[in-house]
Amino acid sequence: MRSVPSSLVRAGRLVLPAILVASFAGQVIGALLPAVPLLLAATATGLAAEAALHRWHRPMASALARTRADVTVRVVLRDLLLVAGLLAHQQSQDQRTAYLPLVLGLLTFYALHFACHATALMVRRSRTLPVLTRNIDTSGLRLTTAAPALLSRRASGRLRLFGFPATAGLMATALVDSPTPAVIGVGLAVLAGAVGLVELLTRLLPSRRPAESEEVLDWFDGWLAEYRPTVALYFSGGTSSAYQANMWLDTLARLDGRPLIVLRERFMVQKIGATDLPIVCVPKVADLMRLEHSTLPVMLHPANSGKTSQVLRIPTIKHAFVNHGESDKLSSVNPYSKAYDEVWVAGPAARDRYAQAEVGVEDKDIVEVGRPQLDGIRPYAGHSAGGPLTVLYAPTWEGWDGNPGNTSVIEAGENLVRELLADPGVRLLYKPHPMTGSVDARAGAANARIQEMIRAAVAGQQATPEPAAVAELEQATAELDLMVSTKFRRAADDMERMLLQTTPAPGRAAEVAAATARWEERYWASLPPVEHQIVTGSRPALYSCFDQADLLISDVSSVVSDYLASGKPYAVANTSGLPEDVFRETFPTVGAATILTPDGSGVSRLLDSVRRPGADLLVGARAELRTRLLGPAGQPSLARFDAAVQGLTEQAAHRARIVGAIPTQALAPAQEATEEPLPTAPADQ
Repeated sequence: MRSVPSSLVRAGRLVLPAILVASFAGQVIGALLPAVPLLLAATATGLAAEAALHRWHRPMASALARTRADVTVRVVLRDLLLVAGLLAHQQSQDQRTAYLPLVLGLLTFYALHFACHATALMVRRSRTLPVLTRNIDTSGLRLTTAAPALLSRRASGRLRLFGFPATAGLMATALVDSPTPAVIGVGLAVLAGAVGLVELLTRLLPSRRPAESEEVLDWFDGWLAEYRPTVALYFSGGTSSAYQANMWLDTLARLDGRPLIVLRERFMVQKIGATDLPIVCVPKVADLMRLEHSTLPVMLHPANSGKTSQVLRIPTIKHAFVNHGESDKLSSVNPYSKAYDEVWVAGPAARDRYAQAEVGVEDKDIVEVGRPQLDGIRPYAGHSAGGPLTVLYAPTWEGWDGNPGNTSVIEAGENLVRELLADPGVRLLYKPHPMTGSVDARAGAANARIQEMIRAAVAGQQATPEPAAVAELEQATAELDLMVSTKFRRAADDMERMLLQTTPAPGRAAEVAAATARWEERYWASLPPVEHQIVTGSRPALYSCFDQADLLISDVSSVVSDYLASGKPYAVANTSGLPEDVFRETFPTVGAATILTPDGSGVSRLLDSVRRPGADLLVGARAELRTRLLGPAGQPSLARFDAAVQGLTEQAAHRARIVGAIPTQALAPAQEATEEPLPTAPADQ
């Protein structure tokens, strides 16, 4: 969809509905008088407004549909007003009678349209499987490609396209005063509707129907029995939260055993990043319970959600909360954590944090595993003299509680960026949190202004990239996209995507990792060394930005804890309103940071301390804090993490033996009790 100026978008929200109303009023007047020129002009205006509405103002089209003035009503009304005008224009009863078959033809077309819609619903229902997968061979499920979107999903588009010949024929008849054009147009519309209906009906034939739900579930049970998963990552969340699971993909892939990813929302299947790990999406809680009869002993949880409690009901699985980052915020000691069998944290600081919070998590259930994602971050080698000082400003989002100290974007972001851009020796990398502005519109607006400031500064730099480096980046991008992107037709539905995303080729994961590293190297090499950058997509990753930066400016967030793995200097913006000494005491992760005030006045001194050898007085404090936050530097996090998985697996085996020894009759009342109200989140989305 092409973008249009925002002023036109705002104007269209009011102008187009007004034009539609005026066109119908003109048709009514033209039919009653009768006045053929007015009737034709009003109809043509209505058709043009209809096309503009659906191309550039779909939210307004949806709003009209909620008032019951949807596209079906509008098309029917437009055509019937044309017929009424034609009949009123005829001089004799015999002439009017000759036009009556057109009404019958139109009614037949509308009947075919509604039959298509009903059949499309049946087809979509037959293609809605209880389990979706990625990276799994599903050849036994008789999966097929989807019907054209115009037939299966876009009812309004189908009506407008198939009905256009009828409307055009009626307009031509009014112009030439002969029923022939209308007969041809209505006939074409009926033919199109009939062909579409037949195409949909054939997809309901037994020979073309995919596997039934029970057959799919039986296949799922068989696949679990054959694969015998040893550990699973469980994730449920909104459209912008997939990063919370994606950060664990590489760690999960490097574990010993047979990992699995379990999702709950259908849309999330395509939000998970490039991986060779098998992915299953089980939307309904009743189907999720089949995991109880699998070999799966351990499930890892990077986030809390309403649907997490549903899987916690499975008695044969042990659950560990691994979080998607640690910070001093209250969200890092959520009371929900006590629902898990164990809480895995990076280092001693998180253990102390839970003890001080007194949220019910016992110390014996906390396991320190480090942060495996950080094993590849390059250690700090000092700022290279003569080159630009690369500063990464990575603020967090505003959070749910309205605390002004959550993010610096609103109160301090523009001041900090202004100070950084004013220093000609600074290259700024700006990477805002992906959820910035999702709760507080002020954060979204400030984020937009910051990006505009950076773009204006880049325009003033007039830096020119090397053509050869750009060409190499384009080649690397094409290679990586070819590996990680599956090309889908616009009409593809979940089943068709499942059909295409089958078992990956052997060695693909290693090839993707190498291609990603190659892309990141060429990405940074392609940029002019002094040019500021706005990084908002999934590439380059945050940790790649860590390697480029000489200095981090952030908020109280997990970004700070992760950045400490590099040993580089960092600063934290204090927008909490607390005095600096209280701020440091309240948030231990800022203990080795330079504290910046919202007005940005300390930025120049901070930059000077990083540039001058020996001026950085916090090196020792950062090393000590790194150990407290991330654990001992000499112990590989992945080995500790894998050991934690094995330890929890042994506990799960012990629990399974106990559960297996309990007579079924003794379990029945408890199981019946669990079938009471489910958690607040819907079981199927």
